[in-house]
Amino acid sequence: MASPPPARPGDRIETISTPALLVDLVALEANIAGMASRMRASNLALRPHAKTHKSVEIARRQLAAGAVGLCCQKVSEAEALLPSGVADILVSNHIVGNGKLRNLAALAEKVRVSTLTADTEHVAQLSEAASAAGVEIGVLIEIDAGDARMGLMDMAQLVPLAKAVEQAPGLTFRGLQVYNGPFQHLRAQADRARASRDAAQRAGTARDRLATAGIACEIITGGGTGSFAEDAEIGAFTEIQPGSYVFMDADYGRNFDAAGEPYRPFRQSLFVLTSVLRRSTPEIVYTDAGVKALNLDCGMPDIFERPDLVMTKASDEQGRIEVRGSGPAPALGERLKLVPSHCDPTVNQYDWMVAMDGDAVAAVWPVDARGCVL
Repeated sequence: MASPPPARPGDRIETISTPALLVDLVALEANIAGMASRMRASNLALRPHAKTHKSVEIARRQLAAGAVGLCCQKVSEAEALLPSGVADILVSNHIVGNGKLRNLAALAEKVRVSTLTADTEHVAQLSEAASAAGVEIGVLIEIDAGDARMGLMDMAQLVPLAKAVEQAPGLTFRGLQVYNGPFQHLRAQADRARASRDAAQRAGTARDRLATAGIACEIITGGGTGSFAEDAEIGAFTEIQPGSYVFMDADYGRNFDAAGEPYRPFRQSLFVLTSVLRRSTPEIVYTDAGVKALNLDCGMPDIFERPDLVMTKASDEQGRIEVRGSGPAPALGERLKLVPSHCDPTVNQYDWMVAMDGDAVAAVWPVDARGCVL
């Protein structure tokens, strides 16, 4: 059951119940427009990854800005975002299990659907589900991008696998996915660029193998927020699937650009609003945002526009913040904006996101695909 909304349109920031997930509308719109513009300039399709925001409203804005469709990581996530008007969805995962495969096929009755594979046994399962439902499912072969995750590593298997897809009832071979997730967070720009070139080389090699076998490769998709500029320049991809660019987070802020400055191609638009519960000493305060309000897999959040404050500890319901500079310690009840270290799983912890226009609440949006793990 969803929790009550923490605010209403027209409320001021000081009346929002905390902890709350805030979205700066001006920054969000700038990020959406900025990425769309960059992809148009590079003549690349933009397929944003909706696992970041899980929001019908944000997906609708991305599509209006020119996105060709969405990436979703789960079938249930894709189902939850259908009201955005999306007509083309890539479920960028390996869907296994009778129930999930039936749901994938049912989704293909409503919109154009593609998904990933990397072995022939899985191809047979996808084909059986599509044939039973009388639908067509697009299939992309996932190629290892150098991160040793789900992608195909043995290129000798590529052509036989693509032929298996082509010959399977209910399936259409559409191309390749080459996504280098961990490389998005390599700190040095030169390292991210090197990883991007490596992924592109793998993609190009796979494309050429397919072409030699007479197999057309309509799509090569991949890339992300940390490497989108390099991915666009290399020329191997036909579409890019960044997600975090709409929000950004503290971990992306720890990357560096080519000049050695903090990586800031987009504005920070996502925050967790928290209130001070207790000032235990002049240097230490406790807030109402702990582990259940934040995802800490990439470390502690930053405190927005307060470089003198550092969150040093988090229990289930509370966070400890220490004064490390000359600024004043926050007062009892004072509101602080936390910059999540990892935006995607932080969003998934909330039922609502509060869209802010300055210090006023413009709208309250449900996190439509929260908890969609199937």
